[in-house]
Amino acid sequence: IRVGVNEGSIDRTRYPEATPEALVASAMDHIRILEELDFRDVVVSLKAFDVPKTIRAYMLMAEQTDYPLHIGITEAGLPWSGTIRSAVGLGALLAMGIGDTLRVSLAADPVEEVRVGIEILKSLNLRSGGYTLIVCPSCGRCEIDLIGTARRVDEALRMRPLPPREVKVAVMGCVVNGPGESREADVGLTGGDGLGLIMRSGQVVRKVPEERMVEALLEELDKIEADLRS
Repeated sequence: IRVGVNEGSIDRTRYPEATPEALVASAMDHIRILEELDFRDVVVSLKAFDVPKTIRAYMLMAEQTDYPLHIGITEAGLPWSGTIRSAVGLGALLAMGIGDTLRVSLAADPVEEVRVGIEILKSLNLRSGGYTLIVCPSCGRCEIDLIGTARRVDEALRMRPLPPREVKVAVMGCVVNGPGESREADVGLTGGDGLGLIMRSGQVVRKVPEERMVEALLEELDKIEADLRS
């Protein structure tokens, strides 16, 4: 049974303000009812819109009980702001070792919630697998349509079957820092002055016109995945 408490569900006659301490006390009230019935197969959730309040509540609960904690920031909002709130709140908790399961709550397609949750876990090295897209920030040295190119690559990666292990894909906008910054990627492209360098494990393997960069990158990705599955 999940004992779920949020700001709107606590008993305001007992806890006039939805403080972190009140959220924890309310959850413990319900846990004690279950324990009195000799039921301990419990997971606990304490959610609020306020990120610092949520973090504090989970920290307090982690000090008081060993029950698994289902973490989340409730009513986080639309995808852009909600992703930031969720990443800050959940990331802080997970970095402290708090949290056994998680939920990203966005006013969006549930698939987007799952994608954000996976990226949060991957950012903390708590999950591996799939594709990781590495993109440099646009700057004055950028010589290609970096944002458009990165979006095309991202869309193509979403449509591909998941590889047997994590595959890092880099998209870099200039030849000054691009080759070095993409060295840790399995495959990448670095654009410059109408040309694109296609790299595998830090080594240049092809030089193609800018209009063929994405196509050439995906061709190299096909080769990598064939090697992984062989």
